[in-house]
Amino acid sequence: MAFVLETAELVKRFDGFIATRDLSLRVEAGARHALIGPNGAGKTTVVNLLTGVLQPSAGRIFLEGSDITAVPVHQRVRRGLSRTFQINQLYADLSPLETIGLAVSERLGHGGDWWRRMGTRADINAEIVNTLTRFHLDDVMNQPTATLPYGKQRLLEIALAIATKPRLLLLDEPAAGVPEGERLDILAAVASLPRDVTVLLIEHDMDLVFSFADRISVLVAGALLVEGSPEEVARDPQVRSVYLGESAVAEKLDSLELHYAKD
Repeated sequence: MAFVLETAELVKRFDGFIATRDLSLRVEAGARHALIGPNGAGKTTVVNLLTGVLQPSAGRIFLEGSDITAVPVHQRVRRGLSRTFQINQLYADLSPLETIGLAVSERLGHGGDWWRRMGTRADINAEIVNTLTRFHLDDVMNQPTATLPYGKQRLLEIALAIATKPRLLLLDEPAAGVPEGERLDILAAVASLPRDVTVLLIEHDMDLVFSFADRISVLVAGALLVEGSPEEVARDPQVRSVYLGESAVAEKLDSLELHYAKD
């Protein structure tokens, strides 16, 4: 069995606080794997460790079998690991066309004169347009990003990550802050991601998690509590207990348990 991502006893301490505790996680090639947990479980800390924003206090991280624990952020991207953020990190003054053009040109080694390459390379132009169309951004491709509806900005961030041609994509709460009317576009975009990209989804939205994931890991206080199929996780009493204070999630788990009981 091939694993794209592995962590071995990963620990992160902030002074006396332990945010991640001996976390050993494996994500199979081609998987749709979700990492969930109540507020404060340490999910975003894990993402920052995996991407190199934070360095672990102990433990190792492996990408396709290679130890990347000490590899800097930009080198991890070049090795095929990309991410989105809870709060988008987009260039507000650039249009979606320029944003994706910059990403594609940078990936191909032409970042210094990306604007020139966009005007002269048919292959680059075609990839940019195809990416924008796939994520339903072609109708706003020339508008400044700052003027786009928030749901479109979230779609652009996913498109930007895909433009780097990742083999592993970390989606950090892609539906966070998106108005209800725009959530379906996010759900559709996540569902349509190419199968040759392994996805680790960090999410609090149970609708998104259980419609997307084929395997779920539950994080509590920085440690792995439960791991299994969506059905196994929905039925696990330990999972239900850690979400007692979050009524919306508890109700969703109740409905999922009833759904699986009927199957």
